[in-house]
Amino acid sequence: MRVADVMTRSVLTTTPQTLVKDAAIVLAGHGVTLLPVVDDDDRLVGVLTEADVVRGRIPPDPRRGVWHGSKAGPPPPMTVGEVMSSPPLTTDPYTDAAELAAMMIDRRLRSIPVVDEDRLVGIITRRDLVRTITRADALIAADVRKRLRAYGNPDRWTVHADHGTVTITDQFADPVDHHVALVLAQAVPGVVHAEVVCSSSTPA
Repeated sequence: MRVADVMTRSVLTTTPQTLVKDAAIVLAGHGVTLLPVVDDDDRLVGVLTEADVVRGRIPPDPRRGVWHGSKAGPPPPMTVGEVMSSPPLTTDPYTDAAELAAMMIDRRLRSIPVVDEDRLVGIITRRDLVRTITRADALIAADVRKRLRAYGNPDRWTVHADHGTVTITDQFADPVDHHVALVLAQAVPGVVHAEVVCSSSTPA
């Protein structure tokens, strides 16, 4: 399964010229944690995170400051371009989703922009990855059957999915075809495990 199979293609973005407060309203209003920042040619030039927005914009409690003699500092930057994180961490549509998921977990990343030749084509979030796990078994099995039909001789395969675990029963004991069937099944969103068995070796 590749990133392109699970990413969100409709992405909220902002620009370097956007006011930070306006971008913060988008973040808060849509429940997202990151906004890709694009230029006039839709090239990704940075990302705006919740941390970028908050940094320097929560002043100390003045009641505490009186006692410590604190003084007001300079006003924070006004535009997204002044506070965004750049260069951004990105991935591409062809990355193995399993590898990316492991990296996101290890680095505690909640979302990553997806680019193809510097153009923003989507975003992948932890929610996108969780959504694949919640796919209905009937849909998973149907997708596996569809891929097997495209491979040829659809009547030979029986597909069963149970909580994302897919069992493919084949009429023939062909190791090459079994390998192909596994590859096709494991590329289907929602499949957490797949195996191929021969009907002649299964109990009646």
